[in-house]
Amino acid sequence: MTHISKSGIAAAALLSSASLLMFTGCTSKNYVRSQTAPLAQKTNELDDATAANNRNLQDVTARTDAGIAHAQGAADTANQNAMSASNSASHAQATAQDAVNRANTLEGAVIGLDSYQTLADVSVLFGFGKDQLTSQGKKQLDQVGTQVATSRGYLLEITGATDSVGGADYNYQLSERRAQAVVQYLATKYNIAPHKFYLIGLGKDQAKATRASARAKDRKVEVRLLSNKPGQSTAPATVASGAY
Repeated sequence: MTHISKSGIAAAALLSSASLLMFTGCTSKNYVRSQTAPLAQKTNELDDATAANNRNLQDVTARTDAGIAHAQGAADTANQNAMSASNSASHAQATAQDAVNRANTLEGAVIGLDSYQTLADVSVLFGFGKDQLTSQGKKQLDQVGTQVATSRGYLLEITGATDSVGGADYNYQLSERRAQAVVQYLATKYNIAPHKFYLIGLGKDQAKATRASARAKDRKVEVRLLSNKPGQSTAPATVASGAY
């Protein structure tokens, strides 16, 4: 019979216990790993989903902000266009009313001149877009100026006009400058008092010519020497010349 000592038994028991502990430890680790691995995977999946949702939310926010900005810009542009259209309509109405006022003023003046007779009538032509008198124009005005000295109860009707080229406002101003040039020449050279002049700028309101070659006749200032004193000799109308 084999004799086993107590120390041998104890060593065997200790070895067996150690082996059991090692086996148990490995089993526990494997179990824990098997249980936690799916949780870690789910956590990673949730993190990925959360990140994707955040990116989508940021993209939607950016597109929404861009859409709002575009809509606001379109609204601002529409408001500006509406204001511009309103201003244009107001300006057109004011221009039309101004033309009516000019026509009424001229009509009133003509009615007031019924008792006057024409002593001289000349038409002074101007260059395209110009308001300076030509030498020919000054000669024509001299014919009127020399007759003023022998006239009684007279006044001078000065009517500026333009051709049909350009806007209404521009042509009103141009016709008035042309009429002013005539007044300045006659008043300075022949010492005519300011109250003797009746001046109006008609712009292109009475322009008749449409062809370029004929429009020169519309670029003019008509000068009429009028008198309400009977018995004064009248001069024949002077034909316009010197157009260019």
